Amino acid sequence: MKYNGLGQSLTGLLASACVALLWGISPAQAAVAPNPLFADHAVLQQGTNVPVWGTADPGEAVTVEIADQTVSTTTGAGGNWLVHLAPLKAGGPFTLTISGKDKQNKIVLGDILVGEVWVAGGQSNMERQLGLRVGQQPIVDWENEVAAANHPQIRQFGVAQEKSLTPLRTVKGQWDVCTPEAVKDFTAVGYFFGRDLQRARHVPVGIIHASWGGTPAEAWTSEAGLRPLPDFADLSEQLKTLIADPEAARRRYEAKLETWFLPNDTGSAEGASWKGPEVDTDAWKTMTLPTLWEDAGEPDLNGVVWFRKTFDLPASAANATAELQLGMVDDIDTTWVNGVKVGTTVGYNIARKYPVSIGVLKPGRNVVAVRVLDTGGGGGIWGDQKLQLVFKSPVPALTPVILSGPWRYRIGMRLEDGPPTPIGVTGDVGTPTVLYNGMIAPLLPYAIAGVIWYQGEGNVHREQQYRSLFPALIADWRQAWGQDLPFLFVQIAPHRDMTPELREAQLLAWQHTRKTAMVVTMDCGDANDIHPPHKQPVGARLALAARALAYGEHLEYSGPVFDAMKIKSGKATLSFTHLGRGLMAKDGPLKGFTIAGADKVFHPARAVIRGKTVVVTGKDVAQPVAVRYGWANVPAGNLFNKAGLPASPFRTDVN
Repeated sequence: MKYNGLGQSLTGLLASACVALLWGISPAQAAVAPNPLFADHAVLQQGTNVPVWGTADPGEAVTVEIADQTVSTTTGAGGNWLVHLAPLKAGGPFTLTISGKDKQNKIVLGDILVGEVWVAGGQSNMERQLGLRVGQQPIVDWENEVAAANHPQIRQFGVAQEKSLTPLRTVKGQWDVCTPEAVKDFTAVGYFFGRDLQRARHVPVGIIHASWGGTPAEAWTSEAGLRPLPDFADLSEQLKTLIADPEAARRRYEAKLETWFLPNDTGSAEGASWKGPEVDTDAWKTMTLPTLWEDAGEPDLNGVVWFRKTFDLPASAANATAELQLGMVDDIDTTWVNGVKVGTTVGYNIARKYPVSIGVLKPGRNVVAVRVLDTGGGGGIWGDQKLQLVFKSPVPALTPVILSGPWRYRIGMRLEDGPPTPIGVTGDVGTPTVLYNGMIAPLLPYAIAGVIWYQGEGNVHREQQYRSLFPALIADWRQAWGQDLPFLFVQIAPHRDMTPELREAQLLAWQHTRKTAMVVTMDCGDANDIHPPHKQPVGARLALAARALAYGEHLEYSGPVFDAMKIKSGKATLSFTHLGRGLMAKDGPLKGFTIAGADKVFHPARAVIRGKTVVVTGKDVAQPVAVRYGWANVPAGNLFNKAGLPASPFRTDVN
C-alpha cells in the first residue's frame, strides 16, 4: 500500500546492530555450522567458484564435500570458515557434507541442486506473493497458476525482513521447493521469472527473495555506495548519531522536517499556523476518520493535509491527564492538543498513542490538530483502531472521548508543488543502508547469476535524485559481489501516483548502465492500484531479458526504445532501437503521442508508423520542437514491436 513505510522498533534495530559483529552462531560452540543459505533444498550456482562458509570452534579443521569434490580449511580465530568449490555442472540432487575434525561433528544437507541463482529484490510489487494477500487484488488466474506449480527444480530462499545499522553476516530464512502449496508464498514476479527461465534453460533455478514493501532505493544501498552522492554526504555522521543517541537523531530529523514544512506547507507558515485552537475551520472540508484520504474524496493527493477535531470537556478536565489514540497515520504526523505539541511519529503502520499532560486539556472547548505528510499511496489517519482520548487521571470520573467520525480537513500543500521531503535517518525501513545491511550484506558472497529488481515507487517525487541513486545501487551491489552482475529491473507500472519522470529516470539508468535491462509495464498496470495483479508478463519479460543479457540468446527482450528525431516540413520522424521485426500499433491507431513547438506547450498529436519510424504531426504545431509518448502518470500508449513488447514512455526534450 505504501512507498515509505516502517516496521521494527528502533530498539530491535539497535539490537541488530549489536549482533552485527558476530558471524553466525557463537564460535564458543563446538558444532560446525554452515550459513543458513546452505541448507536442504538449496540451489548452488553452476559454472563458477562457489563460496561455502559458516562457523565452528577457532582452529577447527572443516571439510566440505559435494559430488566429486572435497575442500578443507581451518577456522580462523574469530570462529569463521570459508571454502570455495570449483565450478559445478548443473544437475542434482546432490548431498553437501560439512564436517569438523571429530567424525560426530558433521552436517549432511540433502536435495542440493546446481543451476542458476538469482536475487529478487525491491519493494511491494516484488514482495507480493502468488497467493492471496489481505487488502490487495488477487493475482490474475492465481488459482490455476498455483495448481500447476509443481516444479521441483525451482526453489525460493525467502530472506526474513531485517533492518540493521551495520552489516550483518548471518541471514534468516529457508529454502522451499516449488509445490502448489509452497508457491503461494513465493514472490509472484520471481516465480513467473523462474518458471520461464527454467523452461528455457532446462536447469534448476533458485530465487533468493529479499524485498520489503514501501522502501526506497537508499535503504537497499550501502553506506559506501551512497557516500559519493551529494544528497547523502553527511550520512555517515547521521548514522553514527543514530547508533549513539537515537533520541538526538529523532530530534534532528524532526528539525529538518520543520525546516521543510515552514516555507512549503501553508498550514505551517510562521505566524499563521493551523495548529492552534483559534483557527477558523468553517470553510474546511469534512472527512470521516479513520480512512485513507484517497478513499475519501482526495484520490490523487500526495502532500500535507491538516485535520482538526473539536470536542467539549467538563470542568474536571482541567486537572486530567490522558492518552490521545489516533490509530495509524500514513506516513508522518505531528499532533497538537489545544496548540500544545503532543507527538510526532514517522511510519505508516505504527499506531499513534500520545500522552497529554496536566494542564493541556481545558474545560469546555478543546481541539486536536494533526498535520499529516504523505509521500505516496493512501495518506491520512487510517486503520481499524478507534480514535479516542482515554483519560489516565482522574479515574473513573471521565469517560473516553470518541474522536472517530467527522473531522475538518484542509490541504496544506501538494508534493509536486514543492521540493523533495528530507531524507530520514531515524531507524525506520526508509533509513539509508538499513535493508542493505540487514538483508543483502548477509547474502554475501553467495554465488549468483544476477539480480531482478522491482522498486522505485518509494522514490517518487525524487526523480532527479533517482537518476543517480539507482545506478549507484547497481554499482554498489556489483562491487559487493565482486562481479559485473546482470541487473534486470521493472519500469514502474501506470498508476495515478507514479510520474513519467520516474519512468524516465529508470529508462536513463538502463541506457547509461552497462549489462542492465528494463522491463516495460505500460500494458499491465492499474491506475487505482499500486499493486497491479497481472504479474505474469512482468516475470516473462524479465526471463526474456535474462536469456538475452545473461545467457547470450539471440532474441528480442525489449519493446521499441526511442533513438533519434528528425524534423522536416512540420513533421517529426522518430527512429527506434529494439524494433523486434518491426513496429506495430496494438489494438487500433497509434495513441499516446503529444507534440510541442518552441513555446513548449504540448498538444495531442497524430502518429503513424512509416516503416521503421513513427511520423508525428500536430494540427496546432506548425514547427515541431519536441515529442513525448506516454507522458502521464497513467499513460495510454499502444506502440509495440512485433515481438509483442511495449515501448517505454519517453520525451525527446529530456533535460
